[in-house]
Amino acid sequence: MSERRRFPASVYGRGSEPDARFTLANERTFLAWMRTSLALIAGGVALEVLSLDLNPALRLTAAVLLVVVGTVSSILAWLGWRRTERALREGRPLPSSPLGPVLGATVTIAGALLLIALLMR
Repeated sequence: MSERRRFPASVYGRGSEPDARFTLANERTFLAWMRTSLALIAGGVALEVLSLDLNPALRLTAAVLLVVVGTVSSILAWLGWRRTERALREGRPLPSSPLGPVLGATVTIAGALLLIALLMR
């Protein structure tokens, strides 16, 4: 019986099968980043859909920032999962993730924009 091909082959075609606990932990981390991405996108959409009585330019800027970074962070989450899984399979040290600083900066900027908009009311 031949082994089934697994997607993505660029990950599963390398190295040896790691301990399943590490692979599953990597997958849980990926899913957590995806939930965070979804929350950022939903927050940005909500800012515009709710039409809050805030400065429209600041509200729109914060909303667009949240949607864009939510979208980009989902891509970064996939790439991070892939890099980590390859490192596990090849017995290399785990790579760092740029997601923490990116999301921290995004939430800080969006929060500052909304705070300014609230103070301008």
